[in-house]
Amino acid sequence: MGAVRERGRALGRMRSLGPVARLLVGSQLLFNAGFYLVVPYLAGHLAGDLRLAGWVIGLVLGLRTFSQQGLFVVGGTLTDRIGPKPVVLAGCAVRVAGFVVLAFASSLPGVLAGVVLVGVAGALFSPAVEASLARDAGPDRRAGTFAVFAVWGEIGAVAGPLLGVVLAGQFRTACLVAAALFTAIGLLHAWLLPRLPGEHHGEPVLDGWREVLRNKVFLVFAAGYSAYLVSYNQLYLALPVELKRIGADERALGLLFALASALIIFGQLPVSALSHRVLGRTGALVGGFVLIGLAFAVVALRPPGATGAVAFVVLLTVGEMLVVPQAKGLVPRLAGERRLGTYFGVLASAGGTAVLVGSTISGALLEQGRIAWVVLALLPLAGACVLTALARFGAFTETPKGRK
Repeated sequence: MGAVRERGRALGRMRSLGPVARLLVGSQLLFNAGFYLVVPYLAGHLAGDLRLAGWVIGLVLGLRTFSQQGLFVVGGTLTDRIGPKPVVLAGCAVRVAGFVVLAFASSLPGVLAGVVLVGVAGALFSPAVEASLARDAGPDRRAGTFAVFAVWGEIGAVAGPLLGVVLAGQFRTACLVAAALFTAIGLLHAWLLPRLPGEHHGEPVLDGWREVLRNKVFLVFAAGYSAYLVSYNQLYLALPVELKRIGADERALGLLFALASALIIFGQLPVSALSHRVLGRTGALVGGFVLIGLAFAVVALRPPGATGAVAFVVLLTVGEMLVVPQAKGLVPRLAGERRLGTYFGVLASAGGTAVLVGSTISGALLEQGRIAWVVLALLPLAGACVLTALARFGAFTETPKGRK
């Protein structure tokens, strides 16, 4: 009953949002459906169809994330200067091109071109969406709004992998279906998303970057948060390796992604409400990182059958539910309510850089067995230590120093 009440509140909160926020929250379902139709199966395609080595697969997946997360700062800066609509539309067009290239790529250069286009597309539209949503929600409702945003997105993240199960072994078809879906998304936003001017139109580009780089508290926060992004991206790299080790096929990967999405759909709002009452912002952040570390530790213990893979997905997802809404809600506070596009961009760019390095290393380590899982378990625990130190110095309750 509690979960039902929370979902009812989510729908009520959705209706209470402004028209821009309603469009952004609702369309997140379509964004994720198209993305998760392809990306969870990319590692299997690279290993099975193209027969690439593990470290090369890790590099490709890391490059995909880096070209998205690492270049968020570009999309965020463009959003601050020209407004969100043209940035969102450009991102949709580039992602369509990326999926088409991936559909027909038969060698490593073609795959690299495709994943870079897919990533750059996200670097364009994602910071525009997040900055617009944070601005529309206001300071008191951001964590709750981002929780609702996550729920709607995960409905799409359920649909994507499940459709991927139907299309298992047909990677080209999946890419073309995703391209068609993003074409429809672009047309929807061209029709419904209002064109708003950039809040910092006409200002020198480097002014925003200098402001962020002087905000030392935010930069430390971004470094700590990067541990989450490296860990989360192991769903695409380490999880398929574990499933292969235990003899599970590609369909099991789709079902586990669907499990993760279902946990967020039914659990995000109750978990957010409970953590707000019991743990508070810092407790939720640190507790989430600890759970993510435990997710990797369980697999390192090599439990029988699929137990480790299921436990990994459950613990990682619950940790994500604790961390992400609180972290996204903290960004405007640490930014002093200024240049939200650039700040969200830098946050993701720091994570993308970490993922590029971390995925290449973990891709090589995974060929050595459980040592990779032990190393990966330590990373989110280090992130928890960073966030704990920031909280002890009052970074999450005061306006950060070092900002103009």
